[in-house]
Amino acid sequence: MKTIAILNGPNLDRLGKREPEIYGRTTLADVEASLRAEFGSRAQLEFFQSNHEGALVDRIGALADARVDGIVINPGGLTHTSVVLRDALAGSALPVVEVHISNIYKREAFRHHSYTAPTAIGVITGLGIEGYFAAIRFLLQR
Repeated sequence: MKTIAILNGPNLDRLGKREPEIYGRTTLADVEASLRAEFGSRAQLEFFQSNHEGALVDRIGALADARVDGIVINPGGLTHTSVVLRDALAGSALPVVEVHISNIYKREAFRHHSYTAPTAIGVITGLGIEGYFAAIRFLLQR
């Protein structure tokens, strides 16, 4: 059974409350429950969310040491600012799929650049929470 880590960055703990017109009303707990229901019999899913860059970097290092089978990451705002997160993902040597709930290319110009995307084997943007499902399906089939 594959082990896939789902990492969520800053403010994603506020899903369902923060800007629901952009991110919807589904909470992060709802996302986790739905993913476990869909994939729990086919994969071991590990979930982690932090509003702190260093905590995410530490978690990526631990996942690399544990040799998980892949990472699904929604870096939130760190997507557009964090060379440190980019370096942690690149240094992990793990397959990464980057996910964004909203279409970052339909939003403010500063959101159009991702420091983390070049470390990923794929990027899913704008499909809402379905992006998480697509990313896990991809990693399971890989």
